[in-house]
Amino acid sequence: MTATVQKAEPQAGGRILVVDDEPHIVELVRYNLVQEGFEVAVAHDGHDALEKARTESPDLVILDLMLPYIDGLEVCRQIRTASSVPILMLTAKDGEQERVVGLELGADDYVTKPFSPRELVARVRAILRRTARGTERPGAGPLAIGGLALDPTTHEVRLSGRPVGLTTKEFDLLHLLMGHPNRVFTRDFLLEHIWGYDYFGSTRTVDMHISRLREKIEDDPNSPTYIATVRGVGYKLKKDPG
Repeated sequence: MTATVQKAEPQAGGRILVVDDEPHIVELVRYNLVQEGFEVAVAHDGHDALEKARTESPDLVILDLMLPYIDGLEVCRQIRTASSVPILMLTAKDGEQERVVGLELGADDYVTKPFSPRELVARVRAILRRTARGTERPGAGPLAIGGLALDPTTHEVRLSGRPVGLTTKEFDLLHLLMGHPNRVFTRDFLLEHIWGYDYFGSTRTVDMHISRLREKIEDDPNSPTYIATVRGVGYKLKKDPG
């Protein structure tokens, strides 16, 4: 089914892609977002979602996990391989496993059904604020530790000269850790500074993103040389990895 786009006023807060196969949910979300000044594109199945994610260049995707043709988890995975656009999942109240997998695949946050439209809009605005301002980072200059190099101006990470594709949250985590080598960050601190005060998740979210980050930058994620776990406290990036 072809998605439609509702044009907002010039001061619109951004373009949101809403993906859900339930018409009443789509209309509820679309109406509340448009009222808040957003442009809204709509897709009703997995195929359409991937097409609209590519052609509409949304600032954020609201993605239901139960979709026809291609399920939401696979849509999330495919979007994340090509883009760092924030993804807000819609999940069933008892869908803990799906939420965990979705976060592992790179989703930024989730809302459980049934949900409050006001809460949903607040989550959207919170994610977009964090995306717009970025994390409060240690500086604007390039960082290099061992064979790992990060450039915040180009949003690029390289490992021994090879580009490493990171999601927005993975990049923010790595930037913060590299900016303060050997400093131990608690999970609560990372959750607060990367996801924000208004994030409703748990510190398990931090663990999952650290795990994914290790898979991308460590030769052996089970024996990391860059990101060390400080048992009972949190994580640090070693100043002299090896």
